[in-house]
Amino acid sequence: MTGTPALALLGGGFSDDPDTLLDDFVLETAGRARPKVCFLPTASGDAPGYIEKFHTAFGARDCEPSHLELFRRTVTDLRAFVLAQDIVYVGGGNTANMLAVWRVHGLDGILREAYASGVLLCGISAGACCWFESAFSDSFGPPTAFADGLGLLPGSLCPHYDSEPERRPGYLAAVKDRALPSGWAVDDGAAGVFADGRLVEVVTRKPGATLRRVCVGADGAVTEVARPARLLGAQDLA
Repeated sequence: MTGTPALALLGGGFSDDPDTLLDDFVLETAGRARPKVCFLPTASGDAPGYIEKFHTAFGARDCEPSHLELFRRTVTDLRAFVLAQDIVYVGGGNTANMLAVWRVHGLDGILREAYASGVLLCGISAGACCWFESAFSDSFGPPTAFADGLGLLPGSLCPHYDSEPERRPGYLAAVKDRALPSGWAVDDGAAGVFADGRLVEVVTRKPGATLRRVCVGADGAVTEVARPARLLGAQDLA
C-alpha cells in the first residue's frame, strides 16, 4: 500500500470487538514495519477513556501509537505531525461535530494531503462515514441523510448496517428517494479497503458480515449486493 491513496472502513476494532483481528488487519494493510498509528478521537470529544483504550490496545502491538487531541490541543504543527504517520485511525462518535472541528483547525485539508501521499486512513462508524461525500448518520438524532463529508470516496456510507435495526430500511429508503447517492453499507465485524478509490479487499471477523453495494437504478429500484469477504483468523495474520 506504500504510496497508494488508501482507506479502510472498519465495522469494529479495539473499541468494540473481543479480539484484535480487524486492528491487526489495519496494521498489516499499511505495509510497513512497525507503522506509526495516530488515533483521532475528535468525534467523541476527545474522550479520555477512548484514548486510554486505544493506547491499551495498540501499546502492546508492533507499532508506534500516538493520538491527536483538538479539544485540548497541544500539537502546534498539525501538518508535520499527521504527515509523519503511516496510519490515521479515526474513532466513532458524532460525524458532523467531528468534521466541523477538523475544519476549524484546518485538519480536513491536511488529511486530504495525507491521503494523497499514501498515509492509510481508516476508522469506525463516524471514522468511516467522514471519508465519503455523504452518509446515513445519527449526528442529529435518529439516522438521516448527511451530505457534508470530505468526499475522498464518492457516494454515501451507512455503518452498523446489520446491528442497528433502523439502519438498513432507513438507508435503503434514503438511496431510493435520492436523499443520498448510491454507496456502501458496512456490517459490524467487517472491513473493506479502497485503493485509488476502488474496493480491493473485504474481510470479516465473523461469518456473514461484509460490505454491501447499495445502488438505485434508472427504474428507481434499489439493489444491495454483498461483496465476498475473507474470514480473518490467526492463520491470515501470521
